[in-house]
Amino acid sequence: MSKKVKFGSKIGLIAATVGSAVGLGNIWRFPAETQANGGAVFLLIYIACVFILGIPVMTAEFSLGRGGNSDAIGAFRNVTPGKKGWWGVGALAILASYLILSFYMVVSGWTLEYLVQSLTGNLYAPDNEALDLSTVAGEEQLFSNKMEAYIAGTYRPLVMTFLMIAANLFVLLKGVQKGIEKMSNIMMPVLFVLLLIFCGVSLTLPRAADGVMFFLNPDFSALSPKTVVNALGQAFFSLSLAMGILVTYSSYYPADTKLTRTAVTVSLLDLGTAILMGLIIFPAVMTFGLADQNLAGSALVFITLPEIFAQMGGTLFWSSLFFLLLSVAAFTSTISLAEVSVAFMECHFGMSRRRAVVTVVSPLFILSSVCSLSVGAWSDFKIFGLTIFDFLDTIATNIMLPVGGILLCIYMGWVAPRSFFQKELTNNGTLTSHAFGVIAFIVKWIAPVLIALVLVGQFI
Repeated sequence: MSKKVKFGSKIGLIAATVGSAVGLGNIWRFPAETQANGGAVFLLIYIACVFILGIPVMTAEFSLGRGGNSDAIGAFRNVTPGKKGWWGVGALAILASYLILSFYMVVSGWTLEYLVQSLTGNLYAPDNEALDLSTVAGEEQLFSNKMEAYIAGTYRPLVMTFLMIAANLFVLLKGVQKGIEKMSNIMMPVLFVLLLIFCGVSLTLPRAADGVMFFLNPDFSALSPKTVVNALGQAFFSLSLAMGILVTYSSYYPADTKLTRTAVTVSLLDLGTAILMGLIIFPAVMTFGLADQNLAGSALVFITLPEIFAQMGGTLFWSSLFFLLLSVAAFTSTISLAEVSVAFMECHFGMSRRRAVVTVVSPLFILSSVCSLSVGAWSDFKIFGLTIFDFLDTIATNIMLPVGGILLCIYMGWVAPRSFFQKELTNNGTLTSHAFGVIAFIVKWIAPVLIALVLVGQFI
């Protein structure tokens, strides 16, 4: 196996891996899922899913990546050179991650747009004198109009998306240590400081106790099979499993990295991010009378939260700070998604770092433009009733990732030598891993079934 560049420090590899996991799934999907699935009862099931599904599968990916010492395809070939065809699991992960990157970059551009509009104050400037901004309905309509203008417009979203692509290009060209690791060491502390600031402010709001009660006091009458399936999906997607990211990043781990401890640390920090978002969102929506609004996806971030900021003192400050937080989370996620394909180009085509990055990033200017325009000017063009943006999201996120996750678990549980898995978790016998038997059992028998439930749950 060829010698690969490694992360320069334990803090750096944790920051980079957490940055790859923490993203919009934590910040806007988790509160929406929690609201729709019974509040605290969903939170409890989600926490259980992180430990039962997330940590074991993440540990398996770390073992494959570091032991395989290559990209998402090469790792399979290096671990089991005599087993033909399993490299296709890595190819599926690379394709899925690149498709996700093509529309995730657009969403990153939206967050940057809202950061700029918050800083200038334009986000809160009335655009229709007929709207009564003293009412909830009037404010909701205002920010719905803003969202339409900033996201579904033709040119402005493209400009912001291109700026995010250029920023990715800059960091990726710097390499693993000077680019990804250095960026993560700066941005991840910033993200967590911003989360703590917002959490502190939200918990001082007048009806904070009601929001915390909804979030932390479980109502088990709301428990249903759908709650469990949705919690499994949240755990699977929020930890960036089966995207090729964890395999790629762990190939940069030094030989003495404790993989089980790293998986637990990354998962807990990712989980902590989601919990902090819950402690931010629910006290705020209770206080400002927005608890009955739909918190799903983009509506939460681009309509509900601006409504909340508009009612707070220091509106522009808090709005700018939040969209800075969101931009950081989106940026670290796009970097990790792009690195999956960059590593593939370097390993399999012998490209230099610069050429690999340019080869991967350049098509994004076209692909992301198509995704952006499909939300606006080309929204009438449908594929199976979906815009291009939604179609790619459905194919890559809802189908390819769960299928890849199932195959990954089958590979690590049934195909890769058990001795390989054990040697990676024990660092070639230098560590004692009491958890190995449990992890191996879950990956072999339980995780494939749970991920299959995630796959089926996307369509029921």
